Amino acid sequence: MTGWRSDLDPGALEEAVTRLREAAHAGETVVLACHVSPDGDALGAMLALHLALVELGAVSIPTWGEEPLRVPAPYADLPGVDDVVATADLPQGFDLLVTLDAASEGRLGTVAPLLAGGVPTIVVDHHPTNTGFGDVRLVAPSAAATVTVVEELVRRMGVHVGREIATCLYVGLVTDTGRFSHANTDRAAMELGGRLMEAGAPHEELGRRLFETRSLGELQVLGLALSRVELVGDVALAHTYVDADELAEHGVGEDQLEGLVDLVRGVDVAEVAMVVKEAWDGWRVSMRSKGRVDVGAIAESLGGGGHAQAAGFTAAQGPPGVVDDVLACLRGGG
Repeated sequence: MTGWRSDLDPGALEEAVTRLREAAHAGETVVLACHVSPDGDALGAMLALHLALVELGAVSIPTWGEEPLRVPAPYADLPGVDDVVATADLPQGFDLLVTLDAASEGRLGTVAPLLAGGVPTIVVDHHPTNTGFGDVRLVAPSAAATVTVVEELVRRMGVHVGREIATCLYVGLVTDTGRFSHANTDRAAMELGGRLMEAGAPHEELGRRLFETRSLGELQVLGLALSRVELVGDVALAHTYVDADELAEHGVGEDQLEGLVDLVRGVDVAEVAMVVKEAWDGWRVSMRSKGRVDVGAIAESLGGGGHAQAAGFTAAQGPPGVVDDVLACLRGGG
């Protein structure tokens, strides 16, 4: 195997394909779980595999581990999203667990305890900080997105990539590559994007929905967050925050502010951008780097993970404490 595929253990790939096909043909129950506060790659990967498994005959149940479970607005119309169930509503017994785009057990939220239940687990991911959990691991750090690995799985399972599956895969690809503008955009990503467009992914509609449509409340919260951006000059860190009361006042979920950190990264003198958002399980921290700082390593040291230029973690403390911890890392004391 060449390119990003060389990251995968060929035996693990064959085992995963065989196990998924066997589960489908036997009508087994497969639980698919992406990471909490899912982005386009997490949801796109999970739903694409869900649709493929259903087509093959499996009882597939997509979920992610947070309460209440809220589908981010830009992804509310994705094929298969209506099949998503809350963790509390999962069946007592199931046959296989597949995690998608989760770099660690902690990123699975309330799904994490299921890993201790003895159910075989397949891990599909592309984060270099993946902690190596699960029984069968398909982790490809060189892949532009987790959907890239899922597309390989789907094809090897013998499922035709039609419009619905292509749409889910394209959402993951276009969001994780920043509309093919991030450093992770390689030839393989561009070629996959072309194949998915040919398969029917409505790229113009998706681009408008994902990147050019916001509610009035979202714009007001973005304005508030941008008005309080601060710069720590000695480490070139630009940061801001939004708390739960502000989100509630404007009727906005923290998941709807996924693009805020990219706006903060646009500060001309900043090397690192950080956004701290209050959520049901604490403060969720998103970090971005322009290249000189490995924010994935910082996030991993603080209990999270991700990539060198895009990462995150969840903290129990509020913005002042988070800023102090990140500054300690940036200044070499973390």
